[in-house]
Amino acid sequence: MAGDKIIAICQLGGEFETDKDGSLSYKGGDAHAIDVDEQMKFNDFKTEVAEMFNCSFNAILLKYFLPGNKKTLITISNDKDLQRMIKFNGDSVTTDVFVILEEIVEPDVSNMPASRTTLSESVPPVDVVDELVDGNIIPLGASLDDVVDTNHIDMNIDDTQIDLPDEISHILPLTGSNDEKHVKTAQQWQNTITGVGQRFSSVHEFRELLRKYAIAHQFAFKYKKNDSHRVTVKCKAEGCPWRIHASRLSTTQLICIKKMNPTHTCEGAVVTNGNQATRSWVASIIKEKLKVFPNYKPKDIVNDIKQEYGIQLNYFQAWRGKEIAKEQLQGSYKEAYNQLPLFCERIMETNPGSLATFTTKEDSSFHRLFVSFHASLYGFIQGCRPLLFLDSVPLKSKYQGTLLAATAADGDDGVFPVAFAVVDAETNDDWHWFLLQLKSALSTATCPITFVADKQKGLRESIAEIFKGSFHGYCLRYLTEQLVKDLKGQFSHEVKRLMIEDFYAAAYAPTPEEFERSIESIKSISLEAYNWILQSEYQNWANAFFQGARYNHMTSNFGELFYSWASDANELPITQMVDVIRGKIMELIYTRRTDSNQWLTRLTPSMEEKLEKESLKVRSLQVLLSAGRTFEVRGDSIEVVDIDHWDCSCKGWQLTGLPCCHAIAVLSCIGCSPYDYCSRYFMTESYRSTYSESINPIPDFDRPAMKDSSQLAVTVTPPPTRRPPGRPTTKKIGTQDVMKRQLQCSKCKGLGHNKSTCKETL
Repeated sequence: MAGDKIIAICQLGGEFETDKDGSLSYKGGDAHAIDVDEQMKFNDFKTEVAEMFNCSFNAILLKYFLPGNKKTLITISNDKDLQRMIKFNGDSVTTDVFVILEEIVEPDVSNMPASRTTLSESVPPVDVVDELVDGNIIPLGASLDDVVDTNHIDMNIDDTQIDLPDEISHILPLTGSNDEKHVKTAQQWQNTITGVGQRFSSVHEFRELLRKYAIAHQFAFKYKKNDSHRVTVKCKAEGCPWRIHASRLSTTQLICIKKMNPTHTCEGAVVTNGNQATRSWVASIIKEKLKVFPNYKPKDIVNDIKQEYGIQLNYFQAWRGKEIAKEQLQGSYKEAYNQLPLFCERIMETNPGSLATFTTKEDSSFHRLFVSFHASLYGFIQGCRPLLFLDSVPLKSKYQGTLLAATAADGDDGVFPVAFAVVDAETNDDWHWFLLQLKSALSTATCPITFVADKQKGLRESIAEIFKGSFHGYCLRYLTEQLVKDLKGQFSHEVKRLMIEDFYAAAYAPTPEEFERSIESIKSISLEAYNWILQSEYQNWANAFFQGARYNHMTSNFGELFYSWASDANELPITQMVDVIRGKIMELIYTRRTDSNQWLTRLTPSMEEKLEKESLKVRSLQVLLSAGRTFEVRGDSIEVVDIDHWDCSCKGWQLTGLPCCHAIAVLSCIGCSPYDYCSRYFMTESYRSTYSESINPIPDFDRPAMKDSSQLAVTVTPPPTRRPPGRPTTKKIGTQDVMKRQLQCSKCKGLGHNKSTCKETL
């Protein structure tokens, strides 16, 4: 066959029959054809099959016969298997592929009725055998809290969905006895199934009501047939005759019960505790509560379901049920990415002057999204110091990613969000792209900007290249982490603490002389640390040498308020997360504008307080007047104040933007007001300018626009990254996280071991 291409005849819903010679034949079911060639990947093939039959991707197995051999079924489970099938059938035009709905049977489950199975019997211990949960292998020794299933969140729940694994296998009986509360809770479901002739609007409705019926009557069932037009179910207890069969009425979509044996001979019909509980059922039960309590934990779901319905779920059932409920409430994560083109258009339509743009990779998967609202850009340019803090925070959403942010400090030293981006992974290229978009958004800004940011991640090169003439102040927090990491010697916790204190003192020192004293103190502790500081480009982080105006802000995590907003919303689909952040910024602007309208002072409250504190120090100072504009001020030290250049030799005036006590003393003597010599950014008038513009709502962004949209044809798919198993790592904030206490031996006082492993002899 030229080109190694065949037609796969995919069959589902029939049954295998064994002939006299031992060969297998397949009877009944539905069949659909799919073209398969050498370029097709297994996951693509399986996805197409699952969509064709409206099945869950992880609930199906694919098998085929070798040519001339009808006795052995071969499983297709990866790309190589698929290619082998094509080569084995190279002389044929078609091949049969059998789609089997997988039943995951837990090892060592008793053949007794499910109601008599205990929790310890139904789930093998993790230290004996790996657990197989919906196709995911859980490593030996892993705890339930540390495992996150990433295969069942994008489920399309409709009338024809088949979610067999949970419905036939993950059924854990209640270990305690029934009580009146449990019976009363489920009593309303006892008559959801009435018998032959009962009709249902869809297969989905029939399955849901059957599940509730089983819960109310305290028995477990399993499917014999389960597809879009017929369902056959029997009691899970061996030998029990209870059975029900329903199928579609011809020419309609209605499902009707055709046969039913309502008799149970197993004890489960009276006193059993086994119950049916699927992900979709759990989702339907907890959805309303999840609206009120978004942080509803899986372990709490397990407890509540047990208390209210007498059903013992495991952690995974609760977690998956919560994920489905969240998606039903919030919308599809996948669809949210496809809404990005329209969403960006709506942002710029409703908020003229804003910038919202995104990029995709060659395969149309999401790459980057940048958002900056006009109100933020205008407020930064008109009222904020030309000072931006760049930092990032990892997102815990289904597709992970990272939030990049540029925040500013308003005149009251409050966080003012300027721009942010969501990227699939934090890289040097992503930061470069982010700064390019930021430069475009701030095209009307004229003053050189000082950036406080990490010197890594390509930021040093990108800032210098894109914002020419700007200044880059290295974040002291990141520098501290790097210093501790690079030190090779063994230092105790106390020594590290003292070293970091001296390091911070060197950074804040206003003069070169004070800087030298601080690093000499470090030199007495560690020559290696001293040399590291000399080679660290200290002109980019030490106040005594830094050329830009940083206003004594030394770390880039100034915008923690903004990052907390993102953290609160980062498990939402991407468009909703951005819209929640927009709402937070909109509320912040309104609240601060309203508050500032009540202020009666020339300076903002925090700056007014700082100026007042400096004024209290004036009493102990003596000013020597001169004919010029330069004055000498004596106190604990002798300082020189230049009024015309807003300069004092103590450097306090230059570093903060507010007159220091020496300058205030001079201004009082010559009859000038200190307010006239404060940075304009600290004035109440400038603060009100910062919050003068508003962010407008973005109504109905998930609906198609009435007018033609240039981006409607653009398709955006989720990034290939998925949330990995285990608890997400937390971002380190503050220097205390890098100063972990080292092990110290109580016998020899050495570091790195304890007395039980000490090699010293008494």
